[in-house]
Amino acid sequence: MLISRPCYDCPRRCGAVRPVLAADGPAQGYCHSPLQPVVARAALHAWEEPCISGTKGSGAVFFTSCNLRCCFCQNAVISSGNAGIPITVDRLRHIYGELIAQGAHNINLVTPTPYTQAILASLDQPLPVPVVYNCGGYEALDTLDAFAGKVQIYLPDLKYMDSTIAGRYSAAADYPAVAAAAILHMYDQVGPYEMDSDGILQRGVVIRHLLLPGQVDNTKRVIDWVEDHFLPGQVLFSFMRQYIPCGNAAAYPEIDRTVRDDEYKEAEDYLFSGPIEDGFVQEKESASQGFIPDFHGEGVLP
Repeated sequence: MLISRPCYDCPRRCGAVRPVLAADGPAQGYCHSPLQPVVARAALHAWEEPCISGTKGSGAVFFTSCNLRCCFCQNAVISSGNAGIPITVDRLRHIYGELIAQGAHNINLVTPTPYTQAILASLDQPLPVPVVYNCGGYEALDTLDAFAGKVQIYLPDLKYMDSTIAGRYSAAADYPAVAAAAILHMYDQVGPYEMDSDGILQRGVVIRHLLLPGQVDNTKRVIDWVEDHFLPGQVLFSFMRQYIPCGNAAAYPEIDRTVRDDEYKEAEDYLFSGPIEDGFVQEKESASQGFIPDFHGEGVLP
């Protein structure tokens, strides 16, 4: 049973008393979400890192809303829009089963934080495949503690090590400190990454970082942080080139463009010159609208 109470599930700690059901009235708080899960898409997803999507796809469940408000979000229609269908916790459990029956290598919870209470209830019984907690990295430690034993793989962003641009682009100047602490906590919970014989991730942390236009120095600081806190073989690092201006990026002229080749080369050379060995990089072609899913409710209703 979902219980309405002051919500402190994310680092915003806004204390909003959110409605249980979407139909109960306008949602309060930073995420503007009810407690009831709202899902925009549930389908096999082929565009995650190879160790997550594998050959059959990741069982991606895209939740509506987010505890960040990144001005350049590629999924803005669900992160700050209202695309999505309210469902029950029981239906959410059934969605997991349907995706697993289709061959999903894992259940991939995309932006789960606003629905912590409902998702915890949906995972009351272990699943036969790993559960992926796919988030923006802006997480509260006590919320992560609640998922101990229920999540095997953490897939956080590490967007910024510069508080100024974190405040400008994601309204979270405390993001560097909060995300760093969260990622260390995730690692303490699940330990070094583990693959099966087919190269499919079974356990561990994959740290994602998206290079933003004009922000190579921020990227270098992110790489430095990962190098300073993890040894080879402990985590995977996913360096992403897929940035295209989305969401409200047009209001920020300095990022209202794609990443230049020279910017990417400088950042990639910096990455390759250091000790990080385990992970992934993206090709230039990844910066395309074609890799953004449609959010029309596929797989959500029975």
